[in-house]
Amino acid sequence: MAVIARFATSGIAVDDRLRYWNTVADEVFCGTFVNAERHRFEGEMWSWSVGDLDMIRTRSVQASVGRRPLDRVEERVIMHMQWRGTGQHTQRGRETRLEPGDFVIGSPHSPYHFDLSAHEMMVVEFPRQALQERIPDLDDALAQRLSGHSPAARVFNDFLLSLWRQAEAASEDPEWSEGISRVFYDLAAMAIRDARHGTSDGGRQDAPLWRQACAVVDAGLADPDLNTGSIAAELGTSVRTVQNLFARAGTTPSAAILERRLKRAAERLIAEPGATITDIAFAHGFNDSAYFTRCFRQKYGASPREWRLARHAH
Repeated sequence: MAVIARFATSGIAVDDRLRYWNTVADEVFCGTFVNAERHRFEGEMWSWSVGDLDMIRTRSVQASVGRRPLDRVEERVIMHMQWRGTGQHTQRGRETRLEPGDFVIGSPHSPYHFDLSAHEMMVVEFPRQALQERIPDLDDALAQRLSGHSPAARVFNDFLLSLWRQAEAASEDPEWSEGISRVFYDLAAMAIRDARHGTSDGGRQDAPLWRQACAVVDAGLADPDLNTGSIAAELGTSVRTVQNLFARAGTTPSAAILERRLKRAAERLIAEPGATITDIAFAHGFNDSAYFTRCFRQKYGASPREWRLARHAH
């Protein structure tokens, strides 16, 4: 069975949480440090290695994260994928802002800095060579925002989410691990090429507004009052404009909100086996756990409890 390490501040004295988190961060990715309000800090992290991929899923309150240069002979790169909240990444004089779904590739061999809102992120560090073979001019893509809204980026994102859902049942067979690594590099390369060739938003003329709308949805999933009107108000535009934005993506605001809520809830069911179904429902904007269960069954073919038990059984 794969071994996943979990770290959380919930059982740590308030005054010691930030110091504990810095110790964890430095152990997981050498040289990493975190600055935040000491008395208000809360965080949770899962760490897992598959093949040559060192991965973490992390969520915390607002914080600034930095890293000192990695002293290692083998050249490596590091990917940060924003799943919730926003981030401002700075390295080698380049600054880029990430919205939910976006990602950035950087070098751990030179200092970088991340200013993050309350967030959830996926971070992967891996050898540079395998990605360099697929992206020969990789340096040109470093420290730049890579949109999460292209078809290739969505597939890449879904692959990573699916990988974490299966983490507890994952095989330790070297062939399985090597296969996962190859798929990761292939999908990462496609997502990077899409973003750099200007197809990251499908050629949409309204791409900036669409990205903002997606970010508003992701940031507001816990709000039961999130709807077309509140999205429009946040964007400073009309309800009709928001409806047209989502229509061009083949959906409606309400359908997109429900889809994202169910997807996030499914992730939490696996990541937090101790959380109740009701707690997860309320944390994702459902006022009624029975309604949440009906919607979940329609999407996944099983109740939340059945779905969680089946995946832990596997």
